[in-house]
Amino acid sequence: MQRLGKNLGGYLGETIDIRTVLRDVEVAARRHGWTPEVFGRQGDFDLLALHRPPSVRNPELGTRIYLSAGIHGDEPAGPLAALRLLQENRWPPEIEFRFCPCLNPLGFVLNRRENADGRDLNRDYRDPQSAECRAHIAWFERQPRFDLYLCLHEDWESHGFYLYEQNPDGRPSLAEKIIRRVREICPIDISEVIEDRPAQGGVIRPNLDPRTRPQWAEALYLIVNKSRQGYTLEAPSDFPLTTRVDALVNGVQTALDGAPIS
Repeated sequence: MQRLGKNLGGYLGETIDIRTVLRDVEVAARRHGWTPEVFGRQGDFDLLALHRPPSVRNPELGTRIYLSAGIHGDEPAGPLAALRLLQENRWPPEIEFRFCPCLNPLGFVLNRRENADGRDLNRDYRDPQSAECRAHIAWFERQPRFDLYLCLHEDWESHGFYLYEQNPDGRPSLAEKIIRRVREICPIDISEVIEDRPAQGGVIRPNLDPRTRPQWAEALYLIVNKSRQGYTLEAPSDFPLTTRVDALVNGVQTALDGAPIS
């Protein structure tokens, strides 16, 4: 599978009608037992968080997983993957889920990475300046801790799929399992350096010392405050959109299949 060669200096690929996607997200969520909560506003968009309790209750189990998508408005595969995951409804019944399906809807209207004020929301979680991130952090503070988080992204420059693993306690890793599964449907970026960080076989394990990171991504906020293991999945956005959605969906399903059960 070859790159399309469309992304020259930025994402120039397919776009989505985010209003339609989010309408369908809410329909699918309600149909399958998720409860939507509006935790903020962005223009005339509601910022939604979805909650799904476990459908099989076991007093000895209490696993919680958080997912997010759509924090960058030039990464359309994330919200589409969120929609497909909700429509397919293949969630492990013993796990409790919280899902923010689109954190920057106006970014998709504008077809740009940032919000309407030109701020990259995924660099705004340490000392939040945006109303969106302040609202999101306030929502996080009302939630329990998560056993695992999954953030769905794309990279317009990448040669294939890759991921970031944050796992400071050395729990059993899901990274290589995700890479093996995604490789069946999407090329993997096997570069030794990706986004100026060392990588091996499509896996980046970044420095997690918050003192060295003046700008916090959502994932760093999570690992510092809400979880001790998580993965940021990066689909290659110079490939067909359907391939990127497939890669993210398969990455999530692989992670859920191997998720830690507490």
